[in-house]
Amino acid sequence: MEELWRWDAIEIARAVRTRQISSREAVSACLERIEQVNPRVNAVVELRPEEALAAADAADAAIARAETVGALHGVPVTIKVNVDQQGYATTNGVVAFRDKIATEDSPPVANWRTAGAVFIGRTNTPAFSHRWFTDNDLHGRTLNPRNPGLTPGGSSGGAAAAVASGMGPLAHGNDYGGSIRYPAYACGVVGLRPSLGRVPAFNATHVGERPITAQLMAVQGPLARTARDVRLGLAAMARSDPRDPWWAPAPLEGPQPSRPIRVAMSVDPFGRGVDPAVAGAIQAAAKALSEAEYAVEEVTLPRMNEAAELWRLLVLNDSRRALLPSALEFGDEACRTTLLAMLEHAPKPTFESYTEGLDRRATILREWLRFLDRYPLALLPVSLERPFTQGFDLEGNEAMDRIMGAQDPLFVFNLLGLPGVSVPTSVADDIPIGVQVVASRFREDLCLAAAEAIETQHPIPLAEPFHAREGQTRPTESVCGSR
Repeated sequence: MEELWRWDAIEIARAVRTRQISSREAVSACLERIEQVNPRVNAVVELRPEEALAAADAADAAIARAETVGALHGVPVTIKVNVDQQGYATTNGVVAFRDKIATEDSPPVANWRTAGAVFIGRTNTPAFSHRWFTDNDLHGRTLNPRNPGLTPGGSSGGAAAAVASGMGPLAHGNDYGGSIRYPAYACGVVGLRPSLGRVPAFNATHVGERPITAQLMAVQGPLARTARDVRLGLAAMARSDPRDPWWAPAPLEGPQPSRPIRVAMSVDPFGRGVDPAVAGAIQAAAKALSEAEYAVEEVTLPRMNEAAELWRLLVLNDSRRALLPSALEFGDEACRTTLLAMLEHAPKPTFESYTEGLDRRATILREWLRFLDRYPLALLPVSLERPFTQGFDLEGNEAMDRIMGAQDPLFVFNLLGLPGVSVPTSVADDIPIGVQVVASRFREDLCLAAAEAIETQHPIPLAEPFHAREGQTRPTESVCGSR
């Protein structure tokens, strides 16, 4: 039998239900894989093996009693350290929050628990989850398991690195400025940013309400090695929760568009050039979709530059107001440095420009919804460049200028609250590359069907992490440490 840590979540769930394998066997295999590779990667930063095995045993006992079980029953999963998981610290990568113990589960955690998932570890994030690189003074640096010289992405870098290297088949992440899609891109896995209102969110450990842009643009979602596992994770995560007033009871499957489904492709959506590897990925994905009988057309996408600039105006100025004081007081040096550098890209607001920007968001969204009525899918870059080298955002203003420009394709769909999936197309010379597929509100089903068509033509192997080299990792007591 193939090593169980290599199995997909769907395969594990089916095998546990039919008693082909036990949850204990699946969980043990992932824990052994974590023990083997995590010291090199530092993706999982809190681990309680005995607790995970006890939960697996409980899952197996439920099967033995012939109980009705959930879709993720017995499946090992990881949770990002910036959401509440009962009994664990919601550190958000911040030293000062190492003892901020959650007394209840956040909605995505509660929903996965209800579905029967077995939590095997907590994954790393940058301090305050505010970089596209995953490093902090509390938990240390996460390395990309495909290439230690590249960022694993951020802020869900630990989640993507864990999935890519076989530490677990399914991971939780969240996305406010690309924090699911970019790590998926950088690590060569599939990551879904769901629609606003699809997955409920709330952290009881957070004092006060989130700023309005976080309410409108930040979402919770799954990462996995396959689109079908992402679909499974989404369905389990999307159950209602009264703690989130934005959650909407939308069906997971919508009416099928007329065939062939039209796809609006844009290799260079901002008209300022893209890395040739990115352009090649778009063309490869377009070919895969065409072979799957989608109708791919190269078109101009609506108001892309305006939308990206509006994200900067609204989100970065909300970060200046709601995040900067805490980051300056509690953040590590890298957090402070990069946040201040990012804020240099925030247009200076007035009350009128900020409120007008919120108004204009609806105008741009309306145009996009009409566009997606004609073209149910859009195919475009995740980032305009290949994954950046580790720590590139600490290399000064020119580096941050380049990063912020490259990430514009991520910002647009945070602004609009639309679903988008990052799906890999290749790992050439140890550099992952992929594409983004976007659909209309609550049409994650269309995104994931297209992602499946792409991955069928472009399967990506599991990462076998490098052997640690001197200077690549920073020793940290929290790696796989039990509290």
